[in-house]
Amino acid sequence: MSDDTGYVLRIERTFDASAEEVFDAWTSPEVMRRWLHCEEAWQTPEAEVDLRVGGKVRVVMRTAEGRDAGMGGEYRVIDRPRRLVMTWTFDDYPENEQLIELTFSESDGSTTVLMVNTGISTDGRRESQDMGWNGCFTELQRLLA
Repeated sequence: MSDDTGYVLRIERTFDASAEEVFDAWTSPEVMRRWLHCEEAWQTPEAEVDLRVGGKVRVVMRTAEGRDAGMGGEYRVIDRPRRLVMTWTFDDYPENEQLIELTFSESDGSTTVLMVNTGISTDGRRESQDMGWNGCFTELQRLLA
C-alpha cells in the first residue's frame, strides 16, 4: 500500500495490559531495551528518550550475530496514554524520514495499538519494516504477558 508520501505500513495488535502500561513501554528507555528488537535473540543495548514535543528518541538494535542497527526520530505529538507521533529515520538511510503514528485504545483491561508508519521510500523497505515491526510487537506481547 502506498500514498502520495510513500509506502505505508499499518499494524494493529492487542495486548493484555492497560493503555498506560503499553504507552509506557513505548516511552521508557528501560522498558524499550527489553522489547524493541525484531527477534527474541536480538538485544537493544541503547534506548534514549526525551519525552517532550520536539524531544528525541533513539534506539540501537543488535542482531544475534552482533550487527548494530540504529534508528530514531523526534516526538511530534504526546497524548498519554492515547496517542504518540514521531518521525523515524534509520541510520543506514537518513534521507528517508518517516512518520510513525501510534494510537492506544483500552477496553476491558486490554489495549489495542494501531501503528501507521508512512513515508517509507520503497516497497522493499516497507516489506522489511513490516517484518521488523511485527517482530517487535511480538516481543512486546511477550514482555506484557
